[in-house]
Amino acid sequence: MLNRIISKDRIEPSLKPLLIMLASVGVVFGGLYGFTVFRSMMIARFLASMANPPQTVAVTTAKLEEWRPTLSAIGTLRAVSGADLALEVPGVVEKILFRSGEDVAAGQTLLELRKDTDISRLESLKATAELNDINLRRDQAQLKLKAVSQATVDSDLANLKSAKADVAQQEAVIAQKTLRAPFAGRLGIRSVDIGQYLSAGTVVVTLQALDELFLDFVLPQQNLNGLDVGQSVSATVDAYPAQRFVGRITAINAKVDQASRNVQLRASFANADRKLRPGMFASVEIAVGKAERLVTVPQTAIVHAPYGASVFLAQKDPPTGKDDASGGLVARQTFVRLGATRGDEIAVVDGLKAGALVVAAGQMKLRNGAPLKISDAPQPPVDPNPKPVDR
Repeated sequence: MLNRIISKDRIEPSLKPLLIMLASVGVVFGGLYGFTVFRSMMIARFLASMANPPQTVAVTTAKLEEWRPTLSAIGTLRAVSGADLALEVPGVVEKILFRSGEDVAAGQTLLELRKDTDISRLESLKATAELNDINLRRDQAQLKLKAVSQATVDSDLANLKSAKADVAQQEAVIAQKTLRAPFAGRLGIRSVDIGQYLSAGTVVVTLQALDELFLDFVLPQQNLNGLDVGQSVSATVDAYPAQRFVGRITAINAKVDQASRNVQLRASFANADRKLRPGMFASVEIAVGKAERLVTVPQTAIVHAPYGASVFLAQKDPPTGKDDASGGLVARQTFVRLGATRGDEIAVVDGLKAGALVVAAGQMKLRNGAPLKISDAPQPPVDPNPKPVDR
């Protein structure tokens, strides 16, 4: 077109070379400007894609599970009958008649202190009592003959009673130097040796009746409405994490502690296999109310904020419907109302439906509409009754 204009007769021939040069320069500068604009547009598109890359997250499916409200507490096991056995009087150990850890019957002799001196004194007191008895009988015969007065007979009777009392007292002292099992049970480890001097009250061995155990625990006062004597209780201990022991509430304290506003409860557990031991720490669960079917998610899926709790759903993007590296999934935040927790799980009372794909990890970096990429890494299991491992 430029050549057509230049070739016209109304253009001065002397100006034709200049016009051709200017036209060539314009074409060159126009091409450079177009390239610059194109490059700027490509850089802007690249930066825009880098500003909103797909976020790698772990997802899980909201489940509909049967959920029965439970009360949880921590308790301590104790024997129905248990005692640290000791002697009331001091002395030197002469005989040990038991072995550590064995079962004993009620009344079985366990230990004896030296009592030679006490036995000798007992024999002396018995002899005095016999002499007083002889004197009493002699004076009673003399009284019939009017040879002695009634006062003499009364004095002899008092002396005999005093002597018999001394004998009984000494027999009690000797009995106190013998340790017997007050009830049937299992002994612990003895803490004394033959020849050792024991002061009064020194613990010799512990004795525990293991056929039945008590579990003492406390709960807040607001839970009293759902508790009653005879209610079923389950407990677990660290020694047997896979086994659940079942017992029943046998007593509820008559008052609430004024300092903590907690009430003490006691449950009893049959222990025929002797697995439970007094002093064990136990986790207690009490089922209350009726079972419900609730939507549950891992606790890690919940985003807590001052304005409420929420979860991020992994959903298809309806406006674009594109299949990109994220599989066409974007994050959609939804607010939920939470219920009770059970181990790693938490119940969602409102705001979430079963089957929804929920972001379980990585949601802290998300916002509404952010593209998602699902992680292929294995996720930790969600346990409704997790047990910490003591390493």
